[in-house]
Amino acid sequence: MADIYASYPSLRGRSVLITGGATGIGAAFVGHFARQGAKVVFLDVDETGAKSLLETLEGVAHAPLFLRCDLTDLDALHAAIATARGHLGSIAVLVNNAANDARHALADVDATAFERNVAVNLRHQVFATQAVIPDMQRLGGGSIICLGSTGWMKKNAGYPLYAMAKAAVHGFVNGMARELGQQHIRINALVPGWVITEKQRALWLDAEGEAEIARVQCLPGYLMAEDLARMALFLAADDSRMCTGQDFIVDGGWV
Repeated sequence: MADIYASYPSLRGRSVLITGGATGIGAAFVGHFARQGAKVVFLDVDETGAKSLLETLEGVAHAPLFLRCDLTDLDALHAAIATARGHLGSIAVLVNNAANDARHALADVDATAFERNVAVNLRHQVFATQAVIPDMQRLGGGSIICLGSTGWMKKNAGYPLYAMAKAAVHGFVNGMARELGQQHIRINALVPGWVITEKQRALWLDAEGEAEIARVQCLPGYLMAEDLARMALFLAADDSRMCTGQDFIVDGGWV
């Protein structure tokens, strides 16, 4: 982490649980929290990606713990959270990151595909949040960061169920903010624009996409996973103590 960026003393030793942390934006979350001195557990199904990530984090104060977990299996999710709690103690920060923006057409969606999409992109956020609330109550407060998306706001085509699920994340955040706020638990939506991860480069960033970025993004250059991670650090730290029920959009000024 470059010295020009902020350091948050309140994150040192803080217990952080991150879903979908092996690659992409999630890996940036894991790395940035670990380098702040936080104690991190991350869940994913990608063992290879997790191993590669951990190799880059040797020497941090608290080595992150990877737990293999299929987040669509609620029993496995609850078991993984219990294991994380045993490692971390009470969980102070939850980053609900895991998602899959696989392209699909509504005409091809059946009931099984619908349930699978909701499980991947929405359901685990609800049940992970439910599971960590008692931890945050014991601690006297905490921070829940739910990953949204600008995709549904921009009316992007090609993933109607993903758009539906991500819109629902914003509704969930708004619906929980007052109840949790009375217990000093903050819940916010961290909303990425088009983040140029390795997956995006491989699947969707072409000459047309490059031209679109240049045309409609106010700030030049690529939006990177690290840009989202730095906002997540702020939302997890005590610096954001009076921020809840909000959408924090990080998109380079996409218009």
